[in-house]
Amino acid sequence: MRIYIESTIPSYVVARPARNLLQAARQELTRDWWNLKRQEHELFTSQIVLDEIAAGESETARRRLEITADLPIVDLTSAAEKLAGKILRSGLLPANADGDTAHIALATAHNLDILLTWNCRHIANGAIQVRLRRLVEASGFELPAICTPEEMLGD
Repeated sequence: MRIYIESTIPSYVVARPARNLLQAARQELTRDWWNLKRQEHELFTSQIVLDEIAAGESETARRRLEITADLPIVDLTSAAEKLAGKILRSGLLPANADGDTAHIALATAHNLDILLTWNCRHIANGAIQVRLRRLVEASGFELPAICTPEEMLGD
């Protein structure tokens, strides 16, 4: 499958172990998927992701950028920009979630199969996805499956 790697994925792969048990479990699941399953798929990212993961503590940012260095970058096409604008204007995501909107639009406009993320607030959110799917289809696109590494492990 063709998978868009959103910024939470490399962040979880290289993060220091969290104290919060749920966060620690998500980190471990993400590392497992990255180490055991990613080779089975064609992975993509965007310049937006690279900009997001370059921020923060320098050594951790370097490690995030290092593990994504070989991923092809999808272009910010006019179709993706228009779709992102429609999503923002719809009010499905808050106005300050323009990066999250861009991830959805890029994965959609490039006809990728999956958008992989741990952002369950704005992206991997079932209540938003139902309405988002309608908006995207009305715009002539098909929304990729949006899921977490846990769902991609398959066992």
